[in-house]
This record gives sequence, structure tokens and C-alpha cells, in this order.
Amino acid sequence: MGHTIVEKILARAAGRDAVSPGDIVEARVDLALANDVTAPIGVAEFEKAGFERVFDPAKIALVPDHFTPNKDIKAAGQAKLMREFARKHHLEHYWEVGRVGIEHVLLPEQGLVAPGDVVIGADSHTCTYGALAAFSTGVGSTDFAAAMAWGRVWLRVPESIRFVYHNQPGRYVGGKDLMLHTIGLIGVDGALYQAMEFTGPAIKRMSIDGRFTMCNMAIEAGAKCGLVGYDETTAAYLRQRPAGSRGRAGGVDCNSDPDAHYAREVEIDAAAVEPTVAAPHLPSNTAPATSLAGVRIDQVVIGSCTNGRLEDLHQAVEVLRGRTVHPDVRLVILPGTQQVCLDAAADGTMAALIEAGGAFSTPTCGPCLGGHMGVLAEGERAVATTNRNFVGRMGHPGSEVYLASPYVAAASAIAGHVATPEMVGAAASGVAASGAGAGGAS
Repeated sequence: MGHTIVEKILARAAGRDAVSPGDIVEARVDLALANDVTAPIGVAEFEKAGFERVFDPAKIALVPDHFTPNKDIKAAGQAKLMREFARKHHLEHYWEVGRVGIEHVLLPEQGLVAPGDVVIGADSHTCTYGALAAFSTGVGSTDFAAAMAWGRVWLRVPESIRFVYHNQPGRYVGGKDLMLHTIGLIGVDGALYQAMEFTGPAIKRMSIDGRFTMCNMAIEAGAKCGLVGYDETTAAYLRQRPAGSRGRAGGVDCNSDPDAHYAREVEIDAAAVEPTVAAPHLPSNTAPATSLAGVRIDQVVIGSCTNGRLEDLHQAVEVLRGRTVHPDVRLVILPGTQQVCLDAAADGTMAALIEAGGAFSTPTCGPCLGGHMGVLAEGERAVATTNRNFVGRMGHPGSEVYLASPYVAAASAIAGHVATPEMVGAAASGVAASGAGAGGAS
């Protein structure tokens, strides 16, 4: 019997010929990461245990992205602790404000993740890197501390679920819609401690940014990780990255065997999926965006580690260019990295979004976790391209978050209520959306 991508990666990392679901392995870590919320706890545990050096200064990344630029004195202290630890141990991958980005956008952009890698991060959305055919998963800060010292992590090999997306999605349907639809089907515990493997014609044609979005939200279904197999789309992305990731990708088999065993298979007709929104207070509480058009909103957030890439901003500007944000709505834009900012400025995307009434932020997680740069007051509602809409996630426990794609978020910003691009197109008296080079699904 053949093996899944996850089984192949973990077997190599554990120095075994093969592993099976349920096996306990001690896997070699290719990259360990943490942010300004989780790294200080890991650093404290590392020092409490008496460790004097990290296992490899080139394989640890500290990314101050959640509360930076420092939102208050406590945030400043957290960032200072990270900075000093990085200097003390000569870590190669630490970025200051002005160079830093949102970790799950920044690290692939920097070429730090390659197919076949084992990546662990003290952040639940570390599963994002599965879009590059890597095994990546979130861990606690103490596990991160141990990985910094030993370069290994204890894992139980997960079962895999194969999700097959048939046909081509509609005009304004992308990775976010497919993933919200999938979570709506299986629930927030539908893939508990399992690997979600995304495949099928719709995935084959999907851009790498759309794949990042889908893998990012695997944790919202309870998954250990999300993955897409290696193909030419992966290779093309890696060719644009620094040479390190390309070199490590060479010769690694990062596709499941045809006769691999899956816990189950789920088939989805991508052509039948509409622009989808997750209503409060679970990512699984999904419905077509058109059915929620009566929901008035106060804020729209476009960006985050889920949808903060250039393609996401291109999709937003397709809808917003030449139009104006509703006077009762605040539009906050959170680009994933400084490079995304530069690219958006170079092709006119940033100017168009600002002219429409959007507030362009420095790269930061900001309001996604109720941190800063757009926290909600009691009774307020937001449409956001972020990944979670739990009670109080973006601010006051009495506020509400509706998860959506950049297309739906941009349309909602114009309409003042949950809307689709078609809905605002009709309301705009024929004003054409002349996007700045929107890419594939995201």
C-alpha cells in the first residue's frame, strides 16, 4: 500500500523507511517559529530549563507581528525580549518593524519553507505552509522551546482526509470560499488531528495564494495540517524565492501515492460553490453571501495571514477601484509584508484602495485577534478576510465578525452590508471594475 504526503514527510524526518497513522515519531525540524505573543513564553521555558544554545540559528524564526508596531508598553516589552534573545543566540531570521511582515506571509516569501520540510510554529495558523507541500503545524510555546534546543519534535502521525474539488469555481469564488464551504460541510471538528489534503481539478488550477488561504484555515476544521501536493504551481512560486527553498525542494517526493490510504474522501463540486460567508460565531456557520445581504456592517478588514497577499489586494481593488467606501463603514487594509506594500504601491493598487476610502496599515495582525488597528466596540459588526469569528475575537464580546473573501469584503465595504461584487456592480450604475491585474483564486 502507498503512502500519503504526510506519511512520506514524517518518515523522512524521523529517519524511518515508512510510518503509519497513529505512530509516534520524533521528527527533525527544518524550521521553528514564534511571534511576539508566543515567543516570550518559549524563551522563558528555554532559559528555565537551562539551555545555553539553540540547535541551529539558521532554523529558528522570531517574527514580531501581532502587536507591532508596539501598541502599548507591554507589547514593547515582549518585542524587546524577542530582540535580545535573537541577538544573544545570533538567530538569522529576526525582522524589525519596517522589515517584518505577518509571519505566515513573510516566511514563505523569504524562501524559508520548502516542499518536504517539517515546520512547527507557536501559532495555530502555521498550517499555512502546507500549500508548499510541507508538513507544518502549530505547537505550544513549550514545544517550541524544546525544538529550539533539540531541533526535534514529538508527533503522532495523523490520518489523512482527501478533499477533491471538481470543476472550475465561478467568477468571484476562490480559495477562501471553497475553504469556508468545506468547513461548513464538515464542521470545526470535522478533521480533528487529521491532515486535510486538497486536490482535484479546481486545486490544480488554483494559484499558490489561494492554496495558502485554504491551508491556513485547516486548523479551523480541527486539522493537524492542510496540504497540497507539489506541482508546477509550487515550482513556479519557489523559483521566485531565494535559492535556499529551491535547493531543499530538489528530489523530494511530495505527492501521495495513487494507492495511499485515506480515512475518508470528500468530493466537492467547486462550480456549485457560491461566494460564501461564515456568520458569527463559528467558521462553520456558513451561508451564501447573498443570503446575508440584510446584515449591516460597521467595518471591513482586508488582509491578515489568510488573505494579506498581493493577489488578495488585487481582488479587492477589482471591486473598489473608482468607487467609494460606504460612509458608515471603516475599511482597514492589512498587507502581509513590506514587499506586498511595495508591489501594491508600484502597480497602483495601494493608491486605488486609499482613494476608495481604505486605511492602509503597516503589516501587522492587528484587529484579527482583537489586538489593535481596528478593534470593534460593543454592537459593531465587521466583514473580515481573517480566519476566526469567535465571540470577542475582534474586540468586544458583543461585537460580530463575518468571515469572507476579498471580493465579498470589498463589495460589502461599498454597500454597507454583506454583499457580492455582482450586487454592488448593479448598484454602481454600470461603473466597471478595472482591476490591477487580479490573479487566480485566493
